Amino acid sequence: MKVIFMGTPDFAVSSLKTIIEAGHEIIGVVTQPDKARGRGGKKSFPAVKVAALEYNLDVYQPVKVRDPKFIQMIADLQPDVIVVAAFGQILPKELLEIPPYGCINVHASLLPKYRGAAPIQAAIINGEEETGVTIMYMDVKLDTGDMILWDSIPITDEDTGGSLHDKLAQLGGELLVKALDQLKDGSAKRIPQDHKSATYVKMMDKEMGNIDFTKSAISIERMIRGLNPWPSAYTQLGEKALKIWSAEVVECSLEAKPGEVIDVNKDYFTVMTGKDALIIRELQLEGKKRLSCDAFLRGYPIEKGIVLGR
Repeated sequence: MKVIFMGTPDFAVSSLKTIIEAGHEIIGVVTQPDKARGRGGKKSFPAVKVAALEYNLDVYQPVKVRDPKFIQMIADLQPDVIVVAAFGQILPKELLEIPPYGCINVHASLLPKYRGAAPIQAAIINGEEETGVTIMYMDVKLDTGDMILWDSIPITDEDTGGSLHDKLAQLGGELLVKALDQLKDGSAKRIPQDHKSATYVKMMDKEMGNIDFTKSAISIERMIRGLNPWPSAYTQLGEKALKIWSAEVVECSLEAKPGEVIDVNKDYFTVMTGKDALIIRELQLEGKKRLSCDAFLRGYPIEKGIVLGR
């Protein structure tokens, strides 16, 4: 099949590479414009562009996919299908109607749960026992189209946003190949979503990582894992930001303030929360390297009784 692939971050790279290796003809790759990064403002390529150039594919980077000139260019390429994976823009009706097999999306959740921009992080933060990938037909609304197929994987107690991202990216590529095969042989199903059961998650930002120690230890620990590696969970140690990369829940009924350090030893320190406590295992002080807690304590002693946060 002649495929236009639309995607931007690392998550989409696995899908692109998998369908290339499966023998599909990629007639164009569409991704977001390059971004200036760092103090020097050097342009940085999206991950999908880097991968596409490795395969010598034509790359298009429209500022807006609603641009009539861009839509006409896609129409002139005459794709059989458009595949979208974490592209970053909503496709207009005029674009959706171009390919005869439609536009299909690789979405990192078990729809209709967790529509929106951050389904991977949300699944961990909300304590889900499993998540997965859904391949769906696209329509003009966000993640509301009919489903073709899906598959699930368990979420372990050690999974972070990063580790789950990688698992789902691989699963997404595998499911996408199956979906394209079904489209080609006419066996692809159209399974409507239960819109009444839908949940939405908004895009993550840095403010979401600010730890509220009045919440339970288990909810904070899930947030720490879900926001690892980005935007990361953090608090304040004095006047400096302190990122918490790894923590462990421990039952505790002491009378202490949320955020108060209730125990310190050579390997870790323990912080009180609204319910139970957190043993801090890995952390990073503003401007410093990420360290295990024992290494951190050798350089930055923490006293019992101090309170984290503002």
